[in-house]
Amino acid sequence: MKFVKADELKTGMRLAKPIYNKSGVMLYERDSKLTSQGIVSIRNFGLIGVYILEPAEPVPPMTRDDIEFERFQAVSVFAIKEILDDVSKQKESKRLYQFANQLIKSYGTLDHKINFIQNLRSTEDYVYKHSLNTAILCALMSKQMNLDLKKQLDLVVAATLHDIGTLMIPLELRRKSELERTTEDQKKIHTYYVAAYQLFSRDYALDAGVKLILAVALRRIFHVGSQSEELEKKHIPEVEILRTAYMYDQFTAMRFDEEPWSDVMALRFLMDQNNGYDPDTVQALVQSINILEPGVCVELTNGDKGLVIAPGAINVLQPFVLSFRDNRIYNLGDSYVASQIQVKDVMKTMDNRHVMAGDVLKEYTGAAVHIGEHLTKKTY
Repeated sequence: MKFVKADELKTGMRLAKPIYNKSGVMLYERDSKLTSQGIVSIRNFGLIGVYILEPAEPVPPMTRDDIEFERFQAVSVFAIKEILDDVSKQKESKRLYQFANQLIKSYGTLDHKINFIQNLRSTEDYVYKHSLNTAILCALMSKQMNLDLKKQLDLVVAATLHDIGTLMIPLELRRKSELERTTEDQKKIHTYYVAAYQLFSRDYALDAGVKLILAVALRRIFHVGSQSEELEKKHIPEVEILRTAYMYDQFTAMRFDEEPWSDVMALRFLMDQNNGYDPDTVQALVQSINILEPGVCVELTNGDKGLVIAPGAINVLQPFVLSFRDNRIYNLGDSYVASQIQVKDVMKTMDNRHVMAGDVLKEYTGAAVHIGEHLTKKTY
């Protein structure tokens, strides 16, 4: 499975994930082959891109949890859109706490990991889907960190609302990539995050616990609000969960200017303590979603490719891997092995064909020879 931007799609490509219209109706199922009309539809929807199966790749199996997760995402995005649109206009949202309670009921009480399936996004729905996924991750992680129901509710409400500032940014400015934005654009964007901070801290009626989470989280994520030395030093688990969930979704979701990161790349960044993320919170993320589970194909730093056959006992990035080259099993949790070989990343493609330039190919291609014809020059 690979991510392909909308302007790079070709007819015959097979969809790895279904496509829904803006009303939540499925238009294209998994394994559907793209037609020219389908490609036009995808571009008209404004989708950044889609996930595509490689030519020989089978359709990945889906568990009941996977199907329910995709269904929950498809249905909930409309509820969260209504909530965020109301709040961004400083209206009271009657569905906010009802939505948060339903999300906690679905994902804040689970006693097992789930496959965190990224959704397809467009410029128009990016903020809604990002906020939804961040809230789901917060609910999952809050269970692992044993937060009580009140703290779970405050956290999920804060996660639902945290990106209002981005929603306030005009679409034409939001569509610009980081490289396209001028210094003046950056200043304008900053004013919208300041406006969101002020909305939550002064104007909008929220529980004190939610306001505290948002005040500190927005300061640490978007660098807005007054700097309180006391709050800067204070360890607030809900804030750490929100920051970690925010970054994980930002890294692994489809983006406008570059390919999404794999879960391995995202987790490696979060686990690096130089980047400032709380280790216990990152561990709660690891305990919430499946990363490098058996069946995942990976690239190793020694150049080999292999199959994860057992998860890492202590470090999720150090599983048992069966090498495709010689059928050797590497225990990457062994200190000696780990000093020489690590997981580089998940395999981005299972297609092992080499791309060769046309002029190089001609150099190694001989002239056509017919049966019975005398060979007068060397062919390859």
